[in-house]
Amino acid sequence: MTVQFDNSYARLPERFYAAVNPTAVAEPRLIRLNAPLASELGLDPDWLKSPAGLAMLAGNSLIDGAHPIATAYAGHQFGGFSPQLGDGRAILLGEIVDRHGRRRDIQLKGAGQTPFSRRGDGRAALGPVLREYILSEAMAALDVPTTRALAAVMTGETVRRETLLPGAILTRVASSHIRIGTFQYFAARGDIEALRLLADHVIARHYPDLSGREDPYLALLKAIIAAQAGLVARWMLIGFIHGVMNTDNMSVAGETIDYGPCAFMDAYDPATVFSSIDEQGRYAYANQPPIARWNLTRLAEALLPLLADDQDKAVALAQDALDDFDRQIQVDMIAGFRRKLGLASEDPEDIALIRSLLETMQLGQADFTLVFRRLSEDASPLEDGRACRDLFGNPAAFDGWEGRWRERLSKEDRPDEVRQHAMRRVNPLFIPRNHRVEAVIEAAVERQDFAPFEELHAVLSRPYDRQPGREHYALPPAAHERVLATFCGT
Repeated sequence: MTVQFDNSYARLPERFYAAVNPTAVAEPRLIRLNAPLASELGLDPDWLKSPAGLAMLAGNSLIDGAHPIATAYAGHQFGGFSPQLGDGRAILLGEIVDRHGRRRDIQLKGAGQTPFSRRGDGRAALGPVLREYILSEAMAALDVPTTRALAAVMTGETVRRETLLPGAILTRVASSHIRIGTFQYFAARGDIEALRLLADHVIARHYPDLSGREDPYLALLKAIIAAQAGLVARWMLIGFIHGVMNTDNMSVAGETIDYGPCAFMDAYDPATVFSSIDEQGRYAYANQPPIARWNLTRLAEALLPLLADDQDKAVALAQDALDDFDRQIQVDMIAGFRRKLGLASEDPEDIALIRSLLETMQLGQADFTLVFRRLSEDASPLEDGRACRDLFGNPAAFDGWEGRWRERLSKEDRPDEVRQHAMRRVNPLFIPRNHRVEAVIEAAVERQDFAPFEELHAVLSRPYDRQPGREHYALPPAAHERVLATFCGT
């Protein structure tokens, strides 16, 4: 098979990346191929499953037209700036244009050492590869902008972390792998030419409507701010916690990227943290909007030389653009919670109604996902709300809120079945519950049993649909099943 690579990033100057080939592995074995995604990319799934295709997915051979590189970037990690990070265990094979005319990166994660590995082994363990496959594909099914997983491959080798673990490689697909940290890399070096080249590349690739404007770089900053506001709002609406929102993990394309210690919330608590390395709660659930703005401020700082010749004017322009972030994410979140509550119109009291529910959920330790899903079932006046109130440790508090909610619903002339259908399309029944993901990883790592992985993936591919016989996948963890910490895997 011929893969039609068109490697635009590799045509940038050599200081943008390091040319490096993947390191071959001992005995590659395909765990899973994402056949629908392969077809969308214009790739033949049967060929990808063949020895030749598997060799490409494992990094054991290069297809004609590939131009493997590790990209350079910097980043703020937990608030501290590192002027050089870069792809330490990921190698970009190249870019293809898919069947819809969209340019997509094809990257091998865990493909061996690069000049940016910083004493790391450049490899990935099986557990983190399965976690990213499950989480990224679940996010795609939830209609959240995200990188995708094309394939997971066992390497037949071990990697050393706290102990010896089976190695694996993830084939990741993204609109691009350009990050806020990519701009920071060149800004830290005072390389204005590279900043301009990078900005022009991002405009052409992700925001072509901005080409030809008098203020293209300010427009680019505003576009990235808008994309990030919309993305983080979607995270908040489904209880997703990224876990490591460093500037090198924030895509300028507005996609969720780098699924390390990420998790979905069970019982609602705005201070929820899962990442084992986030000891201060910097990236807690409720902190994600302000952290996103903080990250975008770092992007604005990097772009200042392109915004205006006068420093004070550039700062003023950047500040005005950043001020719109708070407004937009607030608008997006309120609109999203209205939809989750079955509200088709706007009422000044809606914000108080939303906040009251979240406060009641926190006090009652109610499950975030199931509360909204069961409200979908209770949205008819014929229902008494019992399914939802049973989730609360203090049902009486929920009763008071429910009365206000039903009164608000009564103000809208909307058939019950229409409302319920709309609510079910935005309130998932199935999410990647942490304890389910951990059980899948344990079965694969400890017993080489991938059946639980396959079943969980199948369930999560239809997050809004009732699935008879799989109802238990919707349940929150029992006390002994709770996962209190997730790990990065590097």
